[in-house]
Amino acid sequence: MAKYLFITGGVVSSLGKGITAASIGRLLINRGLSIRMLKMDPYLNVDPGTMSPYQHGEVYVTDDGAETDLDLGHYERYTGQPTSQRSNITAGRIYWNVLHKERRGDYLGGTVQMIPHISNEIKERIRSLEEENPDVIIIELGGTVGDIEGLIFLEALRQLGADVGRKNSMYIHLTYVPYIAAAKEVKTKPTQQSVAKLREIGILPHILVCRTEVDLTKEHLEKLSLFCNVDKECVIVEKDVDTSIYEIPLVLAKQNVDQQIIDHFNIDCSDQPNLSDWEQLIDTIKNPKGTVKIGVVGKYSELQDAYKSIYEALYHGGYASGYKVDIIKLAAEEIETDPDILKTVSGILIPGGFGSRGMEGKIRAAQYARENNIPFLGICLGLQCAVIEFARNVCKLTGAHTTEFDEERGIKTEHPVVCLMDEQQNVTEKGGTMRLGACPCDLKEGTKSFAAYGEPNISERHRHRYEVNNNYCAQFEENGLILSGRNPDIGVVEMIELPDHPWFVATQAHPELKSQPVKPHPLFRDFVAAAITNR
Repeated sequence: MAKYLFITGGVVSSLGKGITAASIGRLLINRGLSIRMLKMDPYLNVDPGTMSPYQHGEVYVTDDGAETDLDLGHYERYTGQPTSQRSNITAGRIYWNVLHKERRGDYLGGTVQMIPHISNEIKERIRSLEEENPDVIIIELGGTVGDIEGLIFLEALRQLGADVGRKNSMYIHLTYVPYIAAAKEVKTKPTQQSVAKLREIGILPHILVCRTEVDLTKEHLEKLSLFCNVDKECVIVEKDVDTSIYEIPLVLAKQNVDQQIIDHFNIDCSDQPNLSDWEQLIDTIKNPKGTVKIGVVGKYSELQDAYKSIYEALYHGGYASGYKVDIIKLAAEEIETDPDILKTVSGILIPGGFGSRGMEGKIRAAQYARENNIPFLGICLGLQCAVIEFARNVCKLTGAHTTEFDEERGIKTEHPVVCLMDEQQNVTEKGGTMRLGACPCDLKEGTKSFAAYGEPNISERHRHRYEVNNNYCAQFEENGLILSGRNPDIGVVEMIELPDHPWFVATQAHPELKSQPVKPHPLFRDFVAAAITNR
């Protein structure tokens, strides 16, 4: 039987449960255990695919096409293991499934209730991960203990713990221990009350992880142990780190969190902790050879989580060269009127996105990179911006644009160099209907893309509806644009680049989703390396 590790949060949200869960996953993998991870979100959306980045941050896409919570990005970056449709469930999906079963008559005329029907559906979704035969299943519950929408999930976790037995289940509670600067005091009361709420539900935490901005004294730890009924050695201090979030696995390892988990589950684990790769990573982060500035030209430049995987992949690319990447967040709208602000950066990246706001600024940024030999990487919409710019200014196709904004602009695009995919023509619903998940791509030998990957056939994840119009491809190639990657199944353009340029590459895919700190994505690695040379 798989062991179940449940992670909950208390006091405030945005404590970093995803990073803590991913760090624990990393530690268990390094002890030779196989794991699977699951994020549960109590909101009523079926998935985050239709949610605004202002509310939810980025949407993380898996190989099998699931639109999921950004915490799955942390899971993959830290553990190196792919996630899937099974790795993220929402309250909306749970209720959707139960109501569909009711309509089919699956409940034989019975009254459908929160308990047992909703709680059983949650447990079934969790236990479906057992089919992959992991040693440990790590379940993270989003939100904060006390949130009304999370109550049924907590009840399901309590029931599941009872179903599998104490030796096969373990609860970790991540909480916030505030420091009141005016009083110069650390306050443990919020954590005590958070744990009390859990105990009311019937969940007794085995490990208490305390997020804090200051060091906790022995007195604080003893107080938390006493009032929260947690063994002293199981009160873990997760103080804010100065260097990088990638230091958290080492912080937890020093406090023997992995050994406590192994001991609780009575797992026969002979593998000793080996975090040498992670220690080397942190050494690189702490002692960089230098700094390189990369400009990210986006619609949501003020939002940290909107481009979370982009930012992390850029950092990873810097680690590969031993450099620190200084990300300069540039609002695309400002570049429409003042492209000279791009003079401050050594590389330009245009990320994916939706909507016409800032579109002309992104196109100007692509033009600036092309004309001034600035290393450039375009992601999804970034590729489309590069194609539009090339069509207008090199191919002299006046009015070249994407048909995505025809209705918004109130005109029909004269040269639709980017258009709606054939398979999207009759799609009316928004949720889960884009081109999603892993798609193959054949790379052209002798290109920068081929050199980066080192192989002709690759696979990357996608999330889009529009593509380069194949009717214009001959014109593009005649004017010097290299179509360096194509989908072998449907023939669409996946990657482009310029031959007489230090490094100008764009992809319709989202390679940032597969980058890891100890295994940077090749496109980000080579892009940042080119920017370092360009400094």
